[in-house]
Amino acid sequence: MKAFVFTILFSLPLLFLHAEETAEVAEPRPKAEGPSGHPFSWPFLGWEKMEPRGGVTKAPQIELDSRTKESFSAIYEEGLAKKERDRRAILALVGDHRVSFDFMEVAASSDGYQPPRPYFSWATERIFVIQDKADFLSLQHVMVMEYVDKEGQVQGPFVMKHWRQDWSYEDQTLVEYQGERTWSKRNLRKQKGTWVQAVYQVDDSPRYQAVGKWSHEGGMSIFQTQDFWRPLPRREFAIRDDYNVLGGTHQITITPTGWLHTQLNQKLLIKDGKIKKCLATELGAVRYERIKMATMENATEYWEKTGGFWKTIRLTWAAIEEGDQSFTLQGRVDGEPMYAHLFELAEELEEDPEDEVSLRVEGMAVIGRFLVPKKGMRLEDY
Repeated sequence: MKAFVFTILFSLPLLFLHAEETAEVAEPRPKAEGPSGHPFSWPFLGWEKMEPRGGVTKAPQIELDSRTKESFSAIYEEGLAKKERDRRAILALVGDHRVSFDFMEVAASSDGYQPPRPYFSWATERIFVIQDKADFLSLQHVMVMEYVDKEGQVQGPFVMKHWRQDWSYEDQTLVEYQGERTWSKRNLRKQKGTWVQAVYQVDDSPRYQAVGKWSHEGGMSIFQTQDFWRPLPRREFAIRDDYNVLGGTHQITITPTGWLHTQLNQKLLIKDGKIKKCLATELGAVRYERIKMATMENATEYWEKTGGFWKTIRLTWAAIEEGDQSFTLQGRVDGEPMYAHLFELAEELEEDPEDEVSLRVEGMAVIGRFLVPKKGMRLEDY
């Protein structure tokens, strides 16, 4: 049973977010049962060439919560200091959401360029606060997924730890992605009113950090980043090998019933920390719409069982980022990515809470095995 559950958990990112491209379909265009159509696309190529790839599962009926959330109204309370207004905007990201992932290439620099099909997928997830300090906020995402199978039966809920975002006020250190699975630390000059948003993978390993500012003019709260680099997302590295860094800028816009994460991305080929080529420009829109779904409570139950284990993993990564000027990670150890090793340990903890101490120690050892040792250093030195 354990092996079966473990297989299901690890198939979730592929099943829901990163499924293989669907087969080509012929004219006339069939009536879609679920989300479809990309009116903002390449209109003269024909719909059959721009049919989105991505998740192919059908969602059960989801009830959207159309009420203006209290956290949205709290941002615009009169008399707030700018920093407190920023903090409230970050806290407005919290809640249960249906998430839609929409990406499309819009321009390229190569001869004979043919735009690939857009990408679309969806998920449902709970976002909650795991740390709240004056200058620091940490938000954890956990997916709770249900889908309708071919027989029309609802399967799930399936629960899986997702990504994490940390927010640091006027931080003076940035851990930047350099390409080729390497991150390095850079000191920042203090910039008044800035926040560093640090995003971490599902296994709490680093993904990217971006500097930006919140604006609240006109009753609309928007976080705008400076330019930054990050590794390829899963929707790309499974099918692309012609570039290795996604660069660009992000915006986060708070809405009365959720939030919108828009992206302007450049697909870059990086060698030795330098841009060799920019292949294409991509636009992305990730919508978080607040929902009413009782099964989202499974996210909280999961965190109550595994939160201590994941805290140890976070602290281990924090020590690495704090103590090393740069570090490089291996892609796989024993044929598996890091998240596979750590998720298996977290699953063992769910089944046997008495093993928590030994599983935390084992989780720290897993991270050490993925760090590429520097000359003259052993893994134990980390």
